[in-house]
Amino acid sequence: MKATLLTIVLAPLIAAAIAGLFGKRIGRAGAHWITILAVGLSFGLSAWVLWQSMTTTAVVFDDTIYTWMVSDGLSMEIGFLVDRLTALMMTVVTFVSWMVHIYTVGYMREDPGYQRFFSYIALFTFAMLMLVMANNFLQLFFGWEAVGLVSYLLIGFWYKKPTAIHANLKAFIVNRVGDFGFLLAIASIVYFTGSLNYGEVFAKSGALTAGRLEIFTGQLWPAITVTCILLFVGAMGKSAQIPLHVWLPDSMEGPTPISALIHAATMVTAGIFMVARMSPLYELSEVALSTVLLIGATTAFLMGLVGVVQNDIKRIIAYSTLSQLGYMFVALGASAYGAGIFHLMTHAFFKALLFLAAGSVIIGMHHEQDIRKMGGLRKYMPITYLTMLVGTLALIGFPGFAGFYSKDAIIEAVHLSTIPGHGIAYFAVLSGVFVTALYSFRLLFVVFHGKERFDDHTREHLKESPWVVTLPLILLAIPSVIIGALTVGPLLFGGWFGSSLQVLQNHDVLAELGHEFHGPMAMVTHGLQQWPVWLAAAGALTAWFLYVKRSDLPAVIAEKLSPLYRVLDRKYYFDEFNQQVFSQGAQQTGRLFWRIGDETIIDGSMVNGTAKAVGWFSGVIRGIQTGFLYHYAFAMVIGLAALLGWLILAG
Repeated sequence: MKATLLTIVLAPLIAAAIAGLFGKRIGRAGAHWITILAVGLSFGLSAWVLWQSMTTTAVVFDDTIYTWMVSDGLSMEIGFLVDRLTALMMTVVTFVSWMVHIYTVGYMREDPGYQRFFSYIALFTFAMLMLVMANNFLQLFFGWEAVGLVSYLLIGFWYKKPTAIHANLKAFIVNRVGDFGFLLAIASIVYFTGSLNYGEVFAKSGALTAGRLEIFTGQLWPAITVTCILLFVGAMGKSAQIPLHVWLPDSMEGPTPISALIHAATMVTAGIFMVARMSPLYELSEVALSTVLLIGATTAFLMGLVGVVQNDIKRIIAYSTLSQLGYMFVALGASAYGAGIFHLMTHAFFKALLFLAAGSVIIGMHHEQDIRKMGGLRKYMPITYLTMLVGTLALIGFPGFAGFYSKDAIIEAVHLSTIPGHGIAYFAVLSGVFVTALYSFRLLFVVFHGKERFDDHTREHLKESPWVVTLPLILLAIPSVIIGALTVGPLLFGGWFGSSLQVLQNHDVLAELGHEFHGPMAMVTHGLQQWPVWLAAAGALTAWFLYVKRSDLPAVIAEKLSPLYRVLDRKYYFDEFNQQVFSQGAQQTGRLFWRIGDETIIDGSMVNGTAKAVGWFSGVIRGIQTGFLYHYAFAMVIGLAALLGWLILAG
């Protein structure tokens, strides 16, 4: 097993090194073949590990691969923990990555950085595998930072574009804020438990529960709550939750394949996975769970609304990702960890499908991304249209599609939850169903239906994408339809995750839901009688009426509701706030320190002030040295008189 796991991890790393260091020697074909084969090998072995974990005789693999150092009894190691949660994540990550690698052959075929791109995405896959397979916080943090580093390289892949450079710096800086909280959480864990190993930390969680931290003078906070909230701060950065979400829409500046990889299976899912993996700790703090629940619900609803007014095809899907990540965190906050991971899995397939379908549209439109300049594309790109329709139906939770099972389970779990704030969260995720359907079908109708809004030159060259682009779309469309029905029973209600996800009995909403589960078809029948399905239908119907039947109305509504439209168009002014408060504030603070500290104190007083004092004193001494004998005699008499006076007074 150890050799198999090492192969899964190292195959993408070796391929990335070869494509990156020897790209000119092996050529473009060599770069894509070696990375595609390596990631395909990782997927095949990951699927085998998942299959093995599903057998009744499967044993959890938890072992150290390499001990880096031992300091004061604290062991720092590279190790793997492969249980059913890990095996599922490994399979999803490698499959989506494999599809993205194949798709990239068609999308990036004319790009001069072809080999470099393949090297980066293979390295990204390695980093994510190291993260999900870790059995200790040191390796988790390594993978955590590695996916952040490679995302920086990929978002700014077209480094000659100023917008791309701004976007990757923004992603890097915002994630540093989250990562600082994450690092503090790890320090707290080490302080109270004396270990970095997951199993040992979970076994000593009582020390965190009993521990107290003095954040403000005279006020003690439960260590378990502080630690879990700090862990979540890290997750907010990686998984883009309000207010650390601002980097994700700008990450669209990178090539479309990396948008699919970041948004579907790698970086943004890292926070979801981490919180689920830390379920034994989160279950000990309802305050932390409530924090996760409310921030996730806020992100799910508010970011969905922003998606309604976006016009860039990739940014609409990006805001959809923000919203769906909010749904996953809502599930985690409601202690429905299985539902959160289930939605992570289904979402990975249909969100990768949507991004890659959008990329196919961009290829056909000669890299035009404004949906207002599209229209009527379904007759030119039928495969792209049908696969995007599948992805859209899965995203809105159409009965029978993958997203229906996972999203419906989250909404029902929140409804049954007793975690403080569950009522607000339920309203947010329920309202979000309508919003999701509205922006999703708006994109579909504006791009593929209605009148054509492009020029004759584009029309002459418009055609379906090549097979290296459409094949991954078809392969991703299949699980977007069937994976939910096939896995909802065991993953949510069959105890499939076992001890990987630990839930206290009074928090176990999925167990309560399980009493009413009678199979996927019964779940569809039950869903047809519930609000979410009809809200999704209402959202799709509203989109049809506004963007097909009466396409003149959206402009009128935007004018009538201009204050609301302006708020949504400016994305709640988060960017402006960050620019004015943090960016400008940092610059003003720097100028203040420069003027007071550098110019006034250091240069003015210490450096120049010392020179001036020496010059003044030298002038005084120079004035005394006249060269006249009677001046020196007079000075000696005065000095002698002063000395005698001091001696008399002292005596």
